[in-house]
Amino acid sequence: MVQQAVGELDQLDVMVANAGIAQVKPLLEVTPEEFDHLMSINLRGVYLCYTAAAKQMIAQGGGGKIIGAASIVAYRPFPLLGHYSASKWAVRGLTQAAAMEWAQHGITVNAYCPGIVGTAMWDHIDEKLADHEGLRKGAAIAKYSELIHLGRVSVPEDVAGFVSYLASPDSDYMTGQSVMIDGGIQFS
Repeated sequence: MVQQAVGELDQLDVMVANAGIAQVKPLLEVTPEEFDHLMSINLRGVYLCYTAAAKQMIAQGGGGKIIGAASIVAYRPFPLLGHYSASKWAVRGLTQAAAMEWAQHGITVNAYCPGIVGTAMWDHIDEKLADHEGLRKGAAIAKYSELIHLGRVSVPEDVAGFVSYLASPDSDYMTGQSVMIDGGIQFS
């Protein structure tokens, strides 16, 4: 992927590691295979993107921005999302370590931590939480949405705007940060 981007665009300036999956399940019911599958995408995938991008950016002479998808659960885990929460806490730690190591090359590494976003992923989480909690579909997301101080579920554009900021020169002096974009659910 990095080499294809460089082949088409001549160099790599920004890498956004955005892929991720969620599974709603009590920790005592998560199989080792399910745990490994989720970690392979949510953590190993970020690690592979981060390191491939950093190697390319260093080979180009340094500089660049690496951005990862964490989550509000990197600060505050949710029940029934234990292994998902663990993967996002790990992305936060990986982001900080990478920022420390690659700062000498002029590479910044940051993560964004969305809260409840109106996407297919949250539709799936809502459905599974509702099943576990004996609620109707839509009730679980409504319950958790009550925690949002700004009074609404986020839309993808809320997150995209912040990712654009991280990719822009406006964030040149920011590195090693995992910033929540959650409408005020969690305050650090």
